[in-house]
Amino acid sequence: MQHIIDRFISYVTVDTEADPNSNTTPSSAKQWDLANKLVEELKAIGLQDVSIDDKAYIQATLPSNIDEKVPTIGFVSHFDTTPDFTGANVKPQIVKNYDGGDIILNAEKNIVLSPSYFEDLLLYKGQTLITTDGTTLLGADDKAGITEIVTAMEYLIQNPHIKHGTIKVGFTPDEEIGRGADFFDVEKFGCDWAYTMDGSQIGELEYENFNAAGVKLKFKGKSVHPGYAKGKMINAMTLAAKFITALPAGETPEETQDYEGFYHVVHLDGSIEDTNVQMIIRDHDRTKFEARKVHVQKMIDDLNAKYAKQFGGDIVEIEIKDQYYNMREKVEPVMHIVDIAEKAMKNLGITPIVKPIRGGTDGSRLSYMGLPCPNIFAGGHNFHGKYEYVPVESIQSAINVIVEIAQIVAKQK
Repeated sequence: MQHIIDRFISYVTVDTEADPNSNTTPSSAKQWDLANKLVEELKAIGLQDVSIDDKAYIQATLPSNIDEKVPTIGFVSHFDTTPDFTGANVKPQIVKNYDGGDIILNAEKNIVLSPSYFEDLLLYKGQTLITTDGTTLLGADDKAGITEIVTAMEYLIQNPHIKHGTIKVGFTPDEEIGRGADFFDVEKFGCDWAYTMDGSQIGELEYENFNAAGVKLKFKGKSVHPGYAKGKMINAMTLAAKFITALPAGETPEETQDYEGFYHVVHLDGSIEDTNVQMIIRDHDRTKFEARKVHVQKMIDDLNAKYAKQFGGDIVEIEIKDQYYNMREKVEPVMHIVDIAEKAMKNLGITPIVKPIRGGTDGSRLSYMGLPCPNIFAGGHNFHGKYEYVPVESIQSAINVIVEIAQIVAKQK
């Protein structure tokens, strides 16, 4: 277990925060630090054809050790972390034999990880948890996934009596800002299918995700002295606020669950004459997803029509851009790949939790690029913030699932 802890900590202490405002790939130069480290590590454990391209995409191969021809499978994770919360100077804390009580992350700032709020903690009584120190995220999303893939490949290499076909490994940058699959070379990867190790709690198995779009809005206004503004001033900030409050009630992330979609305002800044709003639109159902985009466009069209005479043109500029789609459409025709992962979990005594992802993974994009790619648990909880934690036993379980999948596929005819 210490080997797993050491490897995971060696990854999360490297800052790989993605930068959504950058046009480069990777979006932040510091992602190269971990990417280059991973390349050397993959070579050191004995993988073959280890490569990294000019955009930091990593691929490697574990050759088959059987004579029969069986499907080539892959395992994929991302090494960047979200820009939602700082990933610099991560100082992991180890909680051995967790007793089910509160965990003091940071006494000075009174930051407490408590099962009274995060009930899932109680699933892991008696286990070893890795937490933050309350000032950063942890980075289990998705460095737990990388730990699992590297360790599983190392285990298979060290135990050649375990039979498996050809296995490919892929690590990507910038997944957290929606660009993880942008330059992934599916043809070079050469897999029949793959799995992302990017889910949350132990047992999660997902082949459905949101359809997703990003929306950029620019509200314009007219600044006039407030003492003489009646009928003349147009306050862009007020317009933006009215737009936000006019979005359908009860359809925000904090008010929805399961298959329910939402509208989510993620950024707001501005002045009287220029106010910018960024939002995302999500829905598992493609028809409802398209209807949500139409609804937002109509709201803006109505605002532009209302202010056309007073403003003298469009008062709001809008850009709606699709980000990814529900992978279910591409996975359902090859459902045996989900069945294999489910069987692997059951063989190991893990109860599969098959549910839709309320988000997206590289797998959703890759599935539409010709590589069906369901998602398997990586073990972490409370991603993207200071309350993030991962049970070491869950990392070990994910490693075991990878090895078990490899053995099941090796018996495929």
